[in-house]
Amino acid sequence: MRAYRLNHLRDSVLLRELTILVEQDRENTAKFLACIAEVDERRLYLPAGYPSMYAYCLGELHLSEDAAYLRIGAARTAREFPALLGAISEGRIHLTAIRLLSPHLKPGNVGELIAAATHKGRADIELWLARRFPRPEALRIDDGVSPLPNTRLVPVHVGEDVVSGELGPGQVEPKGSAAELVPERVDVLSPPTHVSPFSPDRYALQIALPRATHDKLRYAQSLLGHAFPSGDIAGVLDRALDSLIIQLEKRKLGATTRPRRQPRPTRTRRHIPAQVRRAVWERDQGQCTFVGDRGRRCGARTRLEFDHVDPVARGGWATAERMRLRCRGHNQFEAERVFGAEFMRRKRSAASDRPRKDADADDQTLDVIAGLRALGLRAIEARHIAQAPRLDHPLSLEERMRLALRAHRPRGTVQVGAHAPAPATGRPGGAWSQASAGP
Repeated sequence: MRAYRLNHLRDSVLLRELTILVEQDRENTAKFLACIAEVDERRLYLPAGYPSMYAYCLGELHLSEDAAYLRIGAARTAREFPALLGAISEGRIHLTAIRLLSPHLKPGNVGELIAAATHKGRADIELWLARRFPRPEALRIDDGVSPLPNTRLVPVHVGEDVVSGELGPGQVEPKGSAAELVPERVDVLSPPTHVSPFSPDRYALQIALPRATHDKLRYAQSLLGHAFPSGDIAGVLDRALDSLIIQLEKRKLGATTRPRRQPRPTRTRRHIPAQVRRAVWERDQGQCTFVGDRGRRCGARTRLEFDHVDPVARGGWATAERMRLRCRGHNQFEAERVFGAEFMRRKRSAASDRPRKDADADDQTLDVIAGLRALGLRAIEARHIAQAPRLDHPLSLEERMRLALRAHRPRGTVQVGAHAPAPATGRPGGAWSQASAGP
């Protein structure tokens, strides 16, 4: 502690020491941002057992939530515009300036914006930006539900709390648990959200709603008027979340109050039966199971995926003992360790080259399912049959219907009309007719 007692220094020596330390801090800040950007780019947080750079900064570097979010955003912006690092090192701009400038930075105006922010405080930079890039006024949200214009403000998540901030270029509101809260590079902006505790069991929620969502909320209030005569929004949200959680658990985990006594056999290696999903989720407690080099388990609880311990390409089957929960980052990281990073990069690149074809195929599958349901098949049978025919060359809707019906005839003979054209929407009638269910 004696090393930090400076009362013995002369005034001139103390001021000189302070100037030197400030210069060193600026240089170290620039290097720190460059290191964060490179670690983030290489995804070195994954082998350490963290699902994101944000979680690594909190858990490994022990930064505060605000400091981590600010530095990650600044590092990603500086990686795209390296001139910012030189300006930080020279003391011309600060981290807050990068956060304010980042939504407006482009390759052609970096020099202009840095010059405008040089040696200026936050208020002066905001005033200059308001003149250079005018935008609609943002109104404070009052108690209750009130109108709010579009704004570029987005939340910065701090554990379970949320603090308003601004996004850099291409960043989006982070969602999920604290381990997952990190700015992502997508071209979407979200309205502000604020959650703050009143007491250990009471929280205040402040959020900007689109008009359609506002109308749904008001309609739900009216429908629940018998249960909440005062129109209590907290009660409406609680009821809505209960219903949503039940639906999501049923869809994602196969949750049910009446599980089958005899589970259906798995027909493909990639199919994960509902009973397996339920068992794996309960065993892994809804958390990524990846363990880092130093024994740290990943804390991610969002964007989880069911991962085969034995890869499907190498003969793995979906059993409860050989399945596990992995966050998306660690699932991809494990695939790269097994098959190689270059192989997975080519696979992802090939998949991104055909998004429209896959989307069209999904739409057509829904049409086939609708047609099969109109012929009297159960929903589960229709989905299974519709997804069976998979060919490299594109098929018309009528051709897919022919293949689907040819693959499944458990209750009799089903014919497809050969002359009438296939309906574009896959609705009953037209080309599809069902013969008698005789032998």
